[in-house]
Amino acid sequence: MSRFKLRRAPLRLATGAFILSSGLDKRSGDEETAAQLHGFASGTYPFVKQVEPKQFLGLLSAAEIAIGSALLLPVVPAAVAGAALTGFSAGLLGLYLRTPGMRRGPRDLRSTPQGLPISKDVWMLGTGLALLIDGLTAKD
Repeated sequence: MSRFKLRRAPLRLATGAFILSSGLDKRSGDEETAAQLHGFASGTYPFVKQVEPKQFLGLLSAAEIAIGSALLLPVVPAAVAGAALTGFSAGLLGLYLRTPGMRRGPRDLRSTPQGLPISKDVWMLGTGLALLIDGLTAKD
């Protein structure tokens, strides 16, 4: 088990606090919020249609709380927290890449104004990969 490394703290603190806050906010989401997020996700990931909107919101909230907490707790190895964050952010970027209207065109990855809230999550993918690689390759 790797011990706490100061070099990882900025990535873990900034990203963990952001995701934890988002998950906590979703815990108290109403039916309208649940329906909007469910509709958006199920358009890209059809298996989500099998889950009720309010249950989907609860699962999404729990995932964000778990990932945010894993990033903030130094006892969770960097590779584990990084792998969780990488998987989560890859799912978000899948929404961005597959949802019409998020990008300027089929071969243009730059976001439209509607795509900006999701496209910015590319930084979470970078953070997840950085923690995963550092956690797996550190010689300390």
